[in-house]
Amino acid sequence: MRPAPLAALAVAIAALAGCSMITPAPQATVTATATVTATPEPSIVPGPTVTETATPFARPAWLATTPLVKNDNDLGDPGETPAELRDRRLEPRPGAYPDPETDEWAATVTAVPADVLARSSWREECPVAPEELSHIVMTFWGFDLQPHTGEMITNAAHADELVSVFEKMYERRFPIEEMRVTTWDEVNGTHYGDLNVTISFECRKVTGGFSVWSQHASGLAVDINPFHNPWVRDGYVFPELAEAYIDREWLRPGMIETQQQTIADFTALGWTWGGTWTDLDDWMHFSATGG
Repeated sequence: MRPAPLAALAVAIAALAGCSMITPAPQATVTATATVTATPEPSIVPGPTVTETATPFARPAWLATTPLVKNDNDLGDPGETPAELRDRRLEPRPGAYPDPETDEWAATVTAVPADVLARSSWREECPVAPEELSHIVMTFWGFDLQPHTGEMITNAAHADELVSVFEKMYERRFPIEEMRVTTWDEVNGTHYGDLNVTISFECRKVTGGFSVWSQHASGLAVDINPFHNPWVRDGYVFPELAEAYIDREWLRPGMIETQQQTIADFTALGWTWGGTWTDLDDWMHFSATGG
């Protein structure tokens, strides 16, 4: 009677085998479809058109860009005045001091600060010591019909009287293009023929290749709007492109003759005007010593 347990075991094994052969339930297949929504291009609305109107007093970009070849007299050949400069009325370049907030006259006279002397044309070989010079900061009236703050180094003995003349020029609205301290390179370096800085002290020799010190080298003279009031001698002109201003009958703003009172004011102080000389014309030049 042993077979009965074996039969039972066979039935059990068959049952287990049946369990391992159960077909799994089908898996659900999920297909994901990505939907990409394109971002619309932003609507570009053009802004208002900005039109930059150049000021009629704007400085031509070509100023001081074309060096001149100097002759033995340290001057370049005279050239025809460019059309833009035949009636020159330009705004100044930004100076060392901010423009005044009002149109009231202002002036200060001090010893020359060390940093100002350093950027000037002064050198050890100059015929004047720094202690003999003064630094003037004063208002001037521009060709752009606006007040500006200028500076000037001059001889200390004549600083106050020089200021008194420039105050009267300002009250009469005599236009000046630039009033600033010039550097050694500007004074003794390359010429471009279009310089127009009103100055007093400049450490240099007499214009025209002479070997003697100019009165400017001691701060004893002043040049006003050199381009409008050029130096002329023996066929040469300085600044070299100021030929149009040799015509002193065509009066234009900035020319000394447009305000004869300026000549009278300097004369009253004992200064002489280079426009009255016989061996040359130096319409820009006023001198405290006659030279």
